[in-house]
Amino acid sequence: MGAKVKGAGSNQIEVEGVKHLKDVSYNIMPDRIEAGTFLCISAMNNGNIIVKHANENHIVPIIDKLEEAGCKFEIQKDLIKLDAPKRLKAINIKTMPYPGFPTDMQSIFATTLTIAKGTSVVVENIFENRYKYTQELIRMGAKISIEGKTAIIKGVRKLYGANVKATDLRGGAAIVMAAIVAKGITKIDNIEYVLRGYERFNEKLQKLGVDIEVK
Repeated sequence: MGAKVKGAGSNQIEVEGVKHLKDVSYNIMPDRIEAGTFLCISAMNNGNIIVKHANENHIVPIIDKLEEAGCKFEIQKDLIKLDAPKRLKAINIKTMPYPGFPTDMQSIFATTLTIAKGTSVVVENIFENRYKYTQELIRMGAKISIEGKTAIIKGVRKLYGANVKATDLRGGAAIVMAAIVAKGITKIDNIEYVLRGYERFNEKLQKLGVDIEVK
C-alpha cells in the first residue's frame, strides 16, 4: 500500500508516515484456531469433516496430535479432510509459542480428550489460570484434576447435559463441544464470549447436524 515500515519480526517496529496509501486487494489469512476447533468437534464425535480454506502449515501441531489420537487426514491445497476413529486414544500435550502447540487450542483439545480411551496429560506453559472451564466439564461428568499448570484427564465413556457457563472465549467453545456429545440438554450461560470469537458458530454447527439454539 506504500507504507514505510521496518522491524518485522523484531521487538521494535518503525513507521515513517507517507502522504498517501494506495488501494490493494488482500485476502485475510484463515483462522487456525477455528479450523482446529471444527476438526476437534468432528474427532470427538466419531465423525468426518471437510474444512475448506484452511492452511495446513498453520496447524501442523494440531494435525499431528489428532493423528496421534487416531484420526486420519487427507490434505489438499486449501482443504483438510478428517476421518475420526470410533474412539480417540489418550495423548499428552504441552502448549508452546508458535509454531508449537497453540495455547488457544488447549481447552479445545482437553475437552476432546475427556472421552478418549486412557489418561491424557495437558501442560499449559503460556498463561496462568487457564483451566477455569474444567470445573464446568466436571459438572458434565468429565474426570479432570488440576495440579498447577498440568491437567490430568481420565477419559470417560459419556458426558451428561447440565446447566453450565462459559468462562472465556476458548473455554466457552470447549463447553459447547462437550454439550454436543453429552447425553441430554445442556444450557450454557455467557455464550457471548464464544460468539465474539467464532463467526456464525451456531449456524455452522447446525450444518453439521447439531441441535443448537442461541437465545
